[in-house]
Amino acid sequence: MGCINRRDLALLALRAGTGAVLMAHGTQKLFGWFGGGGLEKTAAGMEHMGFTPGRASALAAGLGETGGGALLVLGLATPAAGAAAAGAMAGAVSVHAPAGFFNQAGGFEYPAFLGFTAAAIGLAGAGRYSLDHATGHTFDQPWTLALAFTTTALAAAAVVTKRAQDQQKADPEA
Repeated sequence: MGCINRRDLALLALRAGTGAVLMAHGTQKLFGWFGGGGLEKTAAGMEHMGFTPGRASALAAGLGETGGGALLVLGLATPAAGAAAAGAMAGAVSVHAPAGFFNQAGGFEYPAFLGFTAAAIGLAGAGRYSLDHATGHTFDQPWTLALAFTTTALAAAAVVTKRAQDQQKADPEA
């Protein structure tokens, strides 16, 4: 019988906790669970925050959080899961950044923490207690890591930049 590896157990705990929080956050957007607005209200909110089109933005954010979170919990396709969740949180950080850092003032502390944690898990890998390990790391290859993080970084940068440009056009004095 093998010895329990504390690092792999810690990765399991970190994946499960972070993934569950992300899933709950995403299902608020997609389905209205846990007091969320569901897709239609989230889409309207996204439009109001400057993410256009609102429905596509709401769907992307909800899927990034829910899907990325679920994959983190399972430890499956961990680089893509971490990258997707981190990308969704990058959008949230851009919304909260004008309020400063701390969450109590509406700042970006919470989404930044979730994003950095998801990214770190994606970079570190899921550990032995995961579906990635059970499947021989089929979806956790070096090229997957590079592709997932590069694609997500480019997409997040494009979305956040477009939002900022659209806001500047709407309010040139801001």
